[in-house]
Parts: sequence; C-alpha cells; structure tokens
Amino acid sequence: MSAAPNLHHMQVPGLTQDDRPSVLETVGDTGLSGEFITDLLLKVLYIQGARSGLQVMEVVRLPFQFVDDRLLDLQQRRMVEVRGTSGLSRAGYIFDLTGAGRDRARDALTANQYVGPAPVPLDQYRAWTLKQSITNARVTRDMVREGFRALVLEDAMLEMLGPAINSAKSLFLYGAPGNGKSFISETIAGLLGGALYIPFAIEVDGQILQLFDPVYHHPIRHEPESISRGHDPGEWLKPIEDHDRRFIKVERPVVMVGGELTLDQLDLQYDPFTKMYQAPFQLKSNGGVLILDDFGRQRTPPRDLLNRWIVPLEKRIDFLSLHTGGKFPVPFDTLLIFATNLAPADLVEEAFLRRIHYKIHVLGPDPEEYREIFRRCCQDRDIAYQEAAVQHIYARYYGQMSIQPRACHPRDILDHLLDISRFLEVEHRLSTELLDRACQSYFLDDSTAAGS
Repeated sequence: MSAAPNLHHMQVPGLTQDDRPSVLETVGDTGLSGEFITDLLLKVLYIQGARSGLQVMEVVRLPFQFVDDRLLDLQQRRMVEVRGTSGLSRAGYIFDLTGAGRDRARDALTANQYVGPAPVPLDQYRAWTLKQSITNARVTRDMVREGFRALVLEDAMLEMLGPAINSAKSLFLYGAPGNGKSFISETIAGLLGGALYIPFAIEVDGQILQLFDPVYHHPIRHEPESISRGHDPGEWLKPIEDHDRRFIKVERPVVMVGGELTLDQLDLQYDPFTKMYQAPFQLKSNGGVLILDDFGRQRTPPRDLLNRWIVPLEKRIDFLSLHTGGKFPVPFDTLLIFATNLAPADLVEEAFLRRIHYKIHVLGPDPEEYREIFRRCCQDRDIAYQEAAVQHIYARYYGQMSIQPRACHPRDILDHLLDISRFLEVEHRLSTELLDRACQSYFLDDSTAAGS
C-alpha cells in the first residue's frame, strides 16, 4: 500500500476571522476570580523565581494589564517586591516574592501545583467546543476521492465512507488484518483537515484539568509574539493578541489508541502529588477523530468499552468524575472509529453494534486491485514493474500455500526485496530469485513447521 496522501492543499472547512476566542477585555471575561489569578502568579514566581512582568505574562497568557494590576496589588500587600528592571516600563520590572508571598504561594501549591496558562472555566470550554464542532465539517465526493487516491478502493467503499465521515458519529471498520483498516482511519482524519482552538487547561470547581497534549495537539504557529515588542511603556497597555491566548490554535486532533487501552483511561487521571487531572483520550480528541485500533484486543472486554460509550455515542455528552466524587458533563464531539480484524459477532451482540452508526467491511484485494497496488508500490520504490512477478506470487504462494492476498503484501514483499538486494549488492529488480527470498522470509510456511 502506498504512502498517505498530502492533504494540506485540499479545501477543507476551517476557521474564519470571527471563529476565535475573543480577546479578553476585563478580568470578569476570564471567568476566574481575582484571587485565583493572584495565586497563579504567586506560584509562577515561587516555582520559576524572579521574573519580569513580561515573562510572567507569557507564562499565564493573560493581557499584561490584568497581570500588572494583580502584581501591583501584591506589592501593596507586601507579598511581591521589585528587584530591578530590564526596561523602561513595568513590563521590564523584575518581580520576586517576599517572605509573606512565599508563605501564600506554598498555601496555593497545596491546592494544586499547576503553573502555566490561566485555565478556561468549564462552561467556556463547552461553549467553544460546540461552536467549532466537528459536525460542522463536511466532505464531498470529490474530496473523498482525492483524499483516498493513494489507496486502491472500490467506488462502493468510497460511497460509504463519505456519509460516515459527514455523520461525525461512529464508524466500525472490520475485516481481515493487513487490508488497510488503520490506514483508512488515519486517512479519514487527514481528510477532515482544518484547525480549532483548545484551551491549555480547564477549571472545574477549583480543580485543574490539563487538556493540551503535544502528542495529539499540533500547534499552528501563527500567533503574534508579544515578546518582540519594544520597551515603550505605552506598548504594554495595548492588546496586540488576536484572540484569548489561554487558547491555542491546533490542527484537528487525531488520537489513536490500541490494545493498551483500559477502562480507567476513559476517565480523568488524577495525580495525587500535583493534585491535577489529565484529560482522557476522548476529551483530547474533541473536534477531531478518536481511533480505537485493534478493537477487541484490549484487556477490557469489548462489551464494557461499548457500555462506557453508550450515552456519549447517542447524546454526544460524556460524564467525567472528580476524585472527590463529583461528576460533570463534557461535550463528546469526536468521530469515533473502531477498527478490528475480529469477527463482529465474536465481539458483542447485535444490540450493542447498533449503537455504532456505520459498519463497513474492508475486504482483501481482488487480483486486479492487487496488481494495481503492486504496481504503485514498485513505482514508489523505483522498481520496474513486471506482470510476471505478480503471477509468480499468486501461483507459488497464494495458490500452493493457500495464503490469502492482503493489501499490505506488495509493500512488505518489496521492502524485503530491497533489503535483500542491498545485502547482496545487486540491482533492485523483480527477479524470481529475489522474489522467492523475499516471500520466504515474509510468509509463514505452516507445512514446514508441522513437519519439524
């Protein structure tokens, strides 16, 4: 199977100038109390040491006026003092904690050890997630054909995939291993494209939930850097940001989990040392795609996983639990894709599978499709294609050894052939000798194993 297509040039639904969190104008717009912000600033200075006003602002990602007002208040309360200056304005003042400030910071750290961008209250996160919902993303027939051009798929398959993607609900891909289920899932994620804004962290009843994860959230680097401004005191009073900087613009997230998934990973992960929460996979995938690969091979039974997702799949709302026992609703705004090579009937009964909206059987290639995949793989590897090579593989291995052709076989066989030809220091070509050596090191010969 050939490489994934480059989808960046395609026209996909994106954010307009107005589809961004508005620049904060008052402290009230943050949804946080003044004391919450004060504690955050104290923790920054306690953990990072003396910092300029600019540096503190860059950590908490709030307008400088908000930060400076709190720092001035802390100076008057003798919790913060100025140790020097690196510029003409208060943005260049070097702030440090006094003894009283250190005591207050330690008290704040006992509640949680979060130091970073000011969090976004849960209600603001909910509202913003719904505004940029994945249900607003759309693909057309032409977009689907272009997006899957690197795969050899029947038109009937593409005609089913398109509506499933537009549903933004759930999709069940099943079939024998090696026929491209995982690759189809990843291509769907790339096909949707676009970008969205997510908060670095969420505040829930005074608790901090960290959402941004660089593994799944890839920033789009276009934000103005306030650090590049000059030292004119007036400049620091002018908001130059084009959005609320507690949010970061990222590519549409794609989260893939496999056999390592456990049921407890679908709820908040509480760290008793930092007293903070990590968001579960489905929350990190909001606005994007969540792929559950190798469904049925998790340590958690498939029935239990589907039970966990019955309400989210139907209502598009999930419920998470705090370690204190409280529960709260969050949007379940993701295209959930299940991929499995197990028989659906062996996983769960039909009543459970009805909860999954679209089911698509990914079949192995017929001879014509196989030849096309083989030809493309040869082209990608600068190997001259020969029809006789495919006929030899079908006769010698698929025929005599009763092996079922898979879509991944051409890629893997040719990769083996390249490895062998490099080792032998011979030309990369589809000779019978190289093909046999490649296939013999790739396919399992059960008859030989039985004889030994």
